[in-house]
Amino acid sequence: MTAKLYSAGILGTGYYVPEKIMTNADLEKIVDTSDEWIVERTGIKERRIAEDGVPMSDLAMKAAEGALADAGTAAEELDLIIVATLTSDRIIPSTACMLQNRLGAKHAAAFDLSAACSGFAYAASVAAQFIETGVYKKALVIGAETLSKYINWEDRNTCVLFGDGAGAAVLGQVEDGYGILSFDLGSDGSGGDAIQIPSSGSLMPVSKESIDKRLNLIHMNGKEVFKFAVKAMGRTVKNSLEKIGMPQEKIDWLVPHQANIRIIESAAKRLSMPMDKVIVNIQKYGNMSAACIPIALAEASAAKRFKKGDIIALSGFGAGLTWASCIIRWSKED
Repeated sequence: MTAKLYSAGILGTGYYVPEKIMTNADLEKIVDTSDEWIVERTGIKERRIAEDGVPMSDLAMKAAEGALADAGTAAEELDLIIVATLTSDRIIPSTACMLQNRLGAKHAAAFDLSAACSGFAYAASVAAQFIETGVYKKALVIGAETLSKYINWEDRNTCVLFGDGAGAAVLGQVEDGYGILSFDLGSDGSGGDAIQIPSSGSLMPVSKESIDKRLNLIHMNGKEVFKFAVKAMGRTVKNSLEKIGMPQEKIDWLVPHQANIRIIESAAKRLSMPMDKVIVNIQKYGNMSAACIPIALAEASAAKRFKKGDIIALSGFGAGLTWASCIIRWSKED
């Protein structure tokens, strides 16, 4: 294992969500559901929807520009771009390569990463390794999704959950003892069928038949996902803490994946954290997969909720099944 030479931390954050808002009342008009049913079971009141013809890369671009501005970093300074997503503009080229060109990041390597809702924590952990070993100095990590393009709007169990958005962070070298202190990544492929788009690749290429059967859209076993999530969210944070011998009482803020308010509350309880120390925006945006954590992080940073030295835990779970967490000592001075 290569020795750690530097500390890698977040230099700046940014986010973007589409202007179009879809409320629970709007959903009541197209599917058999109600505002009361949705809020009680998920905590979601509205979500953002990208307009027809707007690709995921447009959302990611705006989030990236915000993060670069917040970090005081020029695109030419970037050594690496990682886009965590399951809704790339195309299979090839990667969205990261498209953004590398659009941003003018002429010195950056670029690739997409697929870990669903755990994607941002996965990507941040990967980028940190390059920075800590001195291979790269600055990296742009983006979590971005346009899930609305993969929703079956006749399935009330899934269409109420998802929304579109993008969040980004610039990572770079920070003073020793700050930045990403530890991380935990994991997977359980035996549960992969719990969240899937059956017709989306070489196993079952998209065809007229698969489209007619809605197999090119999101399918989810909600009960199985819920059971997995309530255990995974708290457990992965504890795993990250154990690696550095830090007690959970030291956590100042929890930034969780925004899938379901009951899952978030369960994770907070397992970590003995009061909800006023948990960053929650699910009521506004719903589940944006890989974009959830970076958007919550960027919103909280913009609102100056974090102060230098705060211990922040990121925690996510998602299709795969995957889970991931990072423990960060906040290094920014606002």
